[in-house]
Amino acid sequence: MFYFLDTTAGVKSLIPNVKEKIAEHHSRLSDWFDSFVNSLAEYTPKVIAAIIVLLIGLWVVKRIAILAEKAMIKKELEISLRTFLKSLLSIGLKIILIVTVAGMMGIGTASFVTILGAASLAIGLALQGSLSNFAGGVLILIFKPFKVGDSIEAQGQTGEVKEIQIFNTILLTGDHKTVILPNGPLSNGTIVNTTRFGNLRTEIALMVSNDNSIDKVKEVIHNVLDANEKVIKDIEPGIFIGKVADGSVAVTVRPYCLPGDTAQVTSELYYQIYKAFETHKIKLPPTIRIVSTN
Repeated sequence: MFYFLDTTAGVKSLIPNVKEKIAEHHSRLSDWFDSFVNSLAEYTPKVIAAIIVLLIGLWVVKRIAILAEKAMIKKELEISLRTFLKSLLSIGLKIILIVTVAGMMGIGTASFVTILGAASLAIGLALQGSLSNFAGGVLILIFKPFKVGDSIEAQGQTGEVKEIQIFNTILLTGDHKTVILPNGPLSNGTIVNTTRFGNLRTEIALMVSNDNSIDKVKEVIHNVLDANEKVIKDIEPGIFIGKVADGSVAVTVRPYCLPGDTAQVTSELYYQIYKAFETHKIKLPPTIRIVSTN
């Protein structure tokens, strides 16, 4: 025996449901498309304006950086400082530009600025010592209490400045030791620059017998100074008569020379003056002997 199932009624009942779902999806798609078109119409001018501002801003930032570099070159700032300040200025202006463009596009910038400020504060606290050295380096490079090639005395060290970095200054001492000084304490401490004016006065201390003619002694010393090529002739050297006691006269000679020649000039003058004293029969002070009766 065979039974036949009539499915026509079931199919007919499903057709209205399918049509309703298709219509519902079509309505949703239409609403989404309309919303997309409206959003596109609303944000496209903002995006275009933001892109234009971004391109113009980048050009302006580049021009400002170039003008700032020219101004620093005119002020004769060190190349290391010029490069750093130019990069710092460029990065800062670009950050401001990006935040401005993001605001034009409707992106909230308040949280971004807050995060950036908190990060800057945390980095500043973590690098407090380094930032102090950085600030000192900037002050040194701007105000130039010394430059590369100068001989200075600072922080208990004496030497020739070989390099001025952003955070440290490199010295080379007389015995060829490399000394690295942090710029923070260096910029806040006492600095003795022995080469700032291009010359340095050295001192020769002499003792002669009071039996000599003081005028003759000064004449002989003047002749020695004139004959020494390392003594600067444009500045009159000083010859000073000091204390007279125990048959002797103190004579102090203060000639000028280049900063790098002070040690050699001092040694040469002592030798040359005493040889000239021998030649011109200038008497040295008498030897005082102390006899103990104990």
